[in-house]
Amino acid sequence: MADIFEKLTRHQGPIGQHRERAHGYFAFPKLEGEIGSRMKFRGKEMIVWSLNNYLGLANHPEVRKTDAEGAAAYGLASPMGARMMSGNSNQHEQLEKELSDFVGKEDTALLNYGYQGMVSIIDVLCERHDVIVYDAECHACIIDGLRLHAGHRYVFKHNDLADFEKQVQRANALIEKQGSGGVLVITEGVFGMAGDQGKLKDIAALKSKYKFRLLVDDAHGFGTLGKTGAGAGEEQGVQDDIDLYFSTFAKSMASIGAFVSGEKQIVDYIRYNIRSQIFAKSLPMALVLGNLKRLELLRTNPALKEKLWTNAEKLQAGLRKKGFDIGKTDSVVTPIYMKGDVPEATAMVMDLRENYGIFCSIVVYPVIPKGHIIYRLIPTAVHTDADIEATLAAFEATKKKLDLGDYKVEAIPDMAEA
Repeated sequence: MADIFEKLTRHQGPIGQHRERAHGYFAFPKLEGEIGSRMKFRGKEMIVWSLNNYLGLANHPEVRKTDAEGAAAYGLASPMGARMMSGNSNQHEQLEKELSDFVGKEDTALLNYGYQGMVSIIDVLCERHDVIVYDAECHACIIDGLRLHAGHRYVFKHNDLADFEKQVQRANALIEKQGSGGVLVITEGVFGMAGDQGKLKDIAALKSKYKFRLLVDDAHGFGTLGKTGAGAGEEQGVQDDIDLYFSTFAKSMASIGAFVSGEKQIVDYIRYNIRSQIFAKSLPMALVLGNLKRLELLRTNPALKEKLWTNAEKLQAGLRKKGFDIGKTDSVVTPIYMKGDVPEATAMVMDLRENYGIFCSIVVYPVIPKGHIIYRLIPTAVHTDADIEATLAAFEATKKKLDLGDYKVEAIPDMAEA
């Protein structure tokens, strides 16, 4: 019998195989200082484009004050226990009510984390005879939730309405053949890698033709899209057609936690059956109070969203003007598509950080096909014109080096911390 750990030491995985060279620099880097558009990395100031602090609330003075007062009054232990048993409070229920009102749904259930929450929602909604139809580029939390699903699932090509309809037809046909079960469609309000919005309006229009329920993960749309900031459903005019609206506090609210909103009877079912919440400690009071303040600012200070979009549009227009391919983004998420291998990409990252003071996230093989590089820039309301101008200049300079082959190296440079 083999030692179960033996295979783990033989092969560390597609990313882990580079850990000895990458740790602390390309993987698990440490950004230090106040959260903002400029932070310290290895002692150097960087313009940071890797934080989902969309509205700049992480260090907003009212937020910091509320966070501090909440921690002082309640600590991080209160309330103790899972909400169903002993961890409920008026403040938890107030946050649920205010979220329901904001996104236009009857009821809301708080969740401790976005990733954990989505995995558990799929688990609680779907049984063996149910069929799930989902977009090919759905987030990992959705994919992992699908892996737990014992029934059938059909994937449709990303934002391809013709293929979506084909897969829904297959799902409906299977349900008819089985004689039981239902269809759940899952897509995203904004796809976090490419920045394009999900085809919510087109998908919702097909609900009258095919029988399915629609679950939307709007982690990147909540707070950034729509007239009031209520998300991609509001932006596309179909919020009422979304049966379950899910988002996290980790993006525009710069906090911890998540929520799912919908019809009261369905949300109540989730509340009383979602194992990840029934068997987990309640969201700490300090976080609940902080999230109430963040939601208040999101509702009452539209200038935050306006500034975010002003910065995003300046950044995206500047990149397009300089000839960069930023795909089909129609959100603030800003990808930059380039050609190159993994060692080239890491050499370029080093140059951007060491010589231009630019810190941003990069995606390479095996997440995307070999020979491709994607930089993902996340503009926020706290970035400045100077940040944007310096970043555009840095990318223009490093792209020329990439095209000239200046970053051709044999292997990933060894930048691991001593």
